[in-house]
Amino acid sequence: MDIARKKFQGVLNILSFNRHFYVFGGIALVLLIGSYLIFSWPPLFFWIVIAAFIYGLLMPLLVSAFVYDFSGYYEFNWLKQFDLKDAKDQQIVNINAGFDETSFIIKDKFPASDLKVFDFYNSEKHTEAAIVRARKVSMVYPNTAQIVSNHIPLEDNSVALIFLLSAAHEIRKHEEKIEFLRECRRICKPDAQVITIEHLRDLPNFIAFSVGFTHFFSKKTWENAFKQAGFTSVTEQKFTPFMSIFNCRP
Repeated sequence: MDIARKKFQGVLNILSFNRHFYVFGGIALVLLIGSYLIFSWPPLFFWIVIAAFIYGLLMPLLVSAFVYDFSGYYEFNWLKQFDLKDAKDQQIVNINAGFDETSFIIKDKFPASDLKVFDFYNSEKHTEAAIVRARKVSMVYPNTAQIVSNHIPLEDNSVALIFLLSAAHEIRKHEEKIEFLRECRRICKPDAQVITIEHLRDLPNFIAFSVGFTHFFSKKTWENAFKQAGFTSVTEQKFTPFMSIFNCRP
């Protein structure tokens, strides 16, 4: 399987999956310009509004290009800090929300380990247009299993490593998120690690995505969820100013 990514694939994905946002934004921009030509707008106020619209349309693309195309996110070099091992008797789990860009890469990084991939996407609960579109073009890792968020079909204490890469935030309800993380903890071996990567609802992501940053959750929300799910150790490290890596241990 060719795991090489195309140039600007990350930002092109953002454009494709969120095209409704850019279509409506473009229409609004045209209407604003038209209203300026018809009505008497104060020029300074008009240009402030136009600048704000252009900022809102372009900044998420620039940040996404930085994070997903130029930061090395998909090269997985950031994994080196966790000193993870590859072993023939090791079970690794990667869980996604219907869009999988990482399983083939993980298998390439851990060729000896047994990788199982699960998809918790629920069309009734996870209804955002972007994830619906993403599912239509997502690569499907062989034998990917569809699951519900509160049950992972693996034995207790059987997994050495779990990846939750830009996926768990699609579980919008806090109670459901805790149930899901409890399942992750249940299948973890005592020395296992759960690697979670997420944008946060914080100042850098507000600057990047404006009101769109509400799609993410705060650092405090994630830490509370991990602790309520039973994890005894939760550490956070920044990967670019816009993403955080949580490393949780049972």
